[in-house]
Amino acid sequence: MTTADSLPLATGTAAPPAPEAPASPARSRLTFVGIAAGNLLVLLDTSILNVAVPDVQKSLHPAAAALPWAVDAYTVVFAGLLLAGGVIADRWGARRVYASALGLFAVLSAVCAAAPDVGALIGGRALLGAAGAGLVPASLALLIHLNPDPARRTRAIGAWTALSGLGAAAGPVLGGGLVELGGWRLVFLVNPPIALAALLIARRLPVPPLRATRALDRPGLLLSTLGLGLLTFGLVESGIEGWGSPFALVPIVAALLAFAVLAFVESRVASPVLPPALLALPKVRAAMVAAAVSCFAYFGGMYMFAVWMQHTYSLTPFKAGLACLPIAFPVCVMPFFTGRLVARFGPRPILLTGMSAAVVSGVLLTFCVGSNPPLALLVAAELTLAATGTLSIPGAAAAMAMSAPPEYAATSQGALNGIRQAGSALGVAVLGTLGALTTSGHVLVVVGLLAVLLVARATRTDN
Repeated sequence: MTTADSLPLATGTAAPPAPEAPASPARSRLTFVGIAAGNLLVLLDTSILNVAVPDVQKSLHPAAAALPWAVDAYTVVFAGLLLAGGVIADRWGARRVYASALGLFAVLSAVCAAAPDVGALIGGRALLGAAGAGLVPASLALLIHLNPDPARRTRAIGAWTALSGLGAAAGPVLGGGLVELGGWRLVFLVNPPIALAALLIARRLPVPPLRATRALDRPGLLLSTLGLGLLTFGLVESGIEGWGSPFALVPIVAALLAFAVLAFVESRVASPVLPPALLALPKVRAAMVAAAVSCFAYFGGMYMFAVWMQHTYSLTPFKAGLACLPIAFPVCVMPFFTGRLVARFGPRPILLTGMSAAVVSGVLLTFCVGSNPPLALLVAAELTLAATGTLSIPGAAAAMAMSAPPEYAATSQGALNGIRQAGSALGVAVLGTLGALTTSGHVLVVVGLLAVLLVARATRTDN
């Protein structure tokens, strides 16, 4: 344990770290891989189990209502704890939280692989979501610390997003291969080697200096975690049972009440979980709007296309996945360039272009009338949604990293990723259940235009 790690938090500050020799290019790349691997694992686990669900059903014989939660328990807990994970990383140190979460992710993946029944699998997936909530904001905080130059930082965030996108895109393909090779349990055994390798690299990471420690806002953490968790739970249930189900409506109403109480409580505490100094920054608010809407459009659209193509053209899941490559593949490549674009032009034009792409995709979908719209129209709609994901998602992360004060690096990224997850869940719940592409197109046009107006107004002072 390093000196900075062992300092008691009661002192409020940590001793400044000793100057370090510049890292070699090879070591810099290795450090980046170690930081990005955690987020790759998180996104890999959001999609890798999807194709294994039939094998889980055949092996464990779960009740029909329990089966979806073998997948979704991870998302609900992950989204609910992201803000808390960011606050904890800022308070106790990003490297310490990142390393601990990596170790937990490896152990819990093995626990999931050994699950004797669906209840144990759901519980293991929920705990995996908690570990993932520690990985993402701590990973970004470490990346920000290692790249103090804004231009270099935005390029690094673009590369981090692209590598993470590779995890999400590779999940279904890798999961399908592992299921065919040896069953659903192998899907979880791919995680420990990656997590342990990243953990070995993380031991060599420099320790970001701990800044003045804020008082821990326990009511705020509890209410924000409860609100985000309930909201995601209700949105997921709406996609499973329908919007009229009490299992969807009750959690969503409870989440709104939790957020209302949170706003009341936070106005009266000395150190709120979301600091007013952070939320007062227009560019921070713009990043959060862009993140929520881009994830709503991108992940909701990806799910919508996959389901619609299987139902309309009777494609197999594998062929439907291939048909969705125009929307899925660019997220593995384009964020490398998005980081450079943000560094050169600033986040405003990148975010506005991404939001506008969602509007264009919605307009294209409104022309997809009938059961067999032209293939070129579908591909164009997919590519414009891909532009939303590859511009606005990394652009929002870069904008947040550039705008948030350094002492709130992990807190801000935890909040950003929490609202991203809520946007993704809402997108799947809305766009995935509307049925007609034209109706989804109208929704995208309205939501995209509102986002363009809000982001344009909040970032109008950008140079």
